[in-house]
Amino acid sequence: MPHQHPHNLSVGSVDLLDEKAAAAFLDLSPGTLSVWRSTGRYRLPFVKIGRKVRYRRADLHAWLSARVRESGATS
Repeated sequence: MPHQHPHNLSVGSVDLLDEKAAAAFLDLSPGTLSVWRSTGRYRLPFVKIGRKVRYRRADLHAWLSARVRESGATS
C-alpha cells in the first residue's frame, strides 16, 4: 500500500488536497483561500467534510485554466 501524504488524500478517483496543499499548489497563503471562501471573491470549488475543507485537484486545474488570459487585461 503506497504511503499517503497527510495533505493529499485520494478518495476513489478524486484527489483531495487540504487547504495548505491547495494554497501551495496555487502559490497562495492558506489564509487567502479562507478569505476567498468566506467572501465568495472567486468561485473556487471546495469540499466540506465535517469541519474540514478539501479541494479537488481537478477543480484547481480547471480554475487555473479558466483564468488564462491572452491579452494584458487584468480584470
